[in-house]
Amino acid sequence: MANSNLTNAKKAKNDEFYTQFGDIQKEIEAYLEYDKNVFRKKVVYCNCDDPFESNFFRYFVLNFNKLGLKKLITTSYIPSPIAGGQLPLFEIEGLKPEGKEPFRIEINEVKDFNLDGAIGLADIEWLLRHDANIAKPLNGNGDFRSDECVDLLKQSDIVVTNPPFSLFREYVKQLFDYGKQFVIIGNMNAITYKETFPLIKENKMWLGNGFHAGNAFFSTPFAKEYGEGVYMPETGLVKFRNCCWFTNLDHGRRHQPLPLMTMEENLKYSKHKEIKGKKLYEKYDNYNAIEVPFTDSIPSDYFDVMGVPLSFLDKYSPEQFEIIGGTANGQVPDKFKIGNFKVYNNPISNSRKIYQRILIRHKKK
Repeated sequence: MANSNLTNAKKAKNDEFYTQFGDIQKEIEAYLEYDKNVFRKKVVYCNCDDPFESNFFRYFVLNFNKLGLKKLITTSYIPSPIAGGQLPLFEIEGLKPEGKEPFRIEINEVKDFNLDGAIGLADIEWLLRHDANIAKPLNGNGDFRSDECVDLLKQSDIVVTNPPFSLFREYVKQLFDYGKQFVIIGNMNAITYKETFPLIKENKMWLGNGFHAGNAFFSTPFAKEYGEGVYMPETGLVKFRNCCWFTNLDHGRRHQPLPLMTMEENLKYSKHKEIKGKKLYEKYDNYNAIEVPFTDSIPSDYFDVMGVPLSFLDKYSPEQFEIIGGTANGQVPDKFKIGNFKVYNNPISNSRKIYQRILIRHKKK
């Protein structure tokens, strides 16, 4: 149901999903744990984020000094359907925070102006009334592709946001065109896009630390449209299991080797040794690899090519494995194809369909 609803949302270009503060905090802390100075003296840009409702703005402005940021820039997109969700609707000359016009906010300093011992949103209201920080309307509609938003992108070092799902390909291309570091949210199926998969294969982009237990919860003004099993009436949030963080910032989980058993041990002890009549390690009919449908069943002693699920990337360590290719969009290297290999929307053997697979093998030591 979640996959179907997320696809429907994409087709409808209904991209109004707002990330929870705790999810942002958990993700950013993973990069800080690996490198405490990763954000120091950097310009962070949150495009696609209305500060009057965005938890990305809230997180970075409240942690501005702790992270050692040089500047925080956010731009909104017109119209904003839930304006005022995070920041109070205070009046700033020339700015209408009720969502009727797009605007940019630039934070250059954060001080405890009300002297209560903590930096809070009340301090931010004061900050935005003074010259050190900027709150001004945009000339256009705030689209990340507009000239003025691209100019702000050029000034930035790291982009952190939840971009429109329907424009993910174009959004990622822009980040690479301008050589930016980033931490962004996307659909797990974006792994298979012909524009995205080569970046993952070449270790130019990878999965982030991830959502807790693989569950992503978003607020949206359209929450009740997503059906039973997705819309959570007790919280008013929408739950997705096929969302993940994409990044080119390093984090510790990426370098943790996956603990594995041998092929013999898996065939004897694995809970997956035979599922619905399918045995582990069957050879594909149309390419030279074995089927490993569960990440925890990857054998430690098999050094040829294996087809593994997309979820493997959540455990992928570039020191342990190399990515050879993928079965989506014809991204299987010719030397592994057998006979008249043909790629469908789902990977396939001549005898039965299987799910999309990533082709990997152990790194040679």
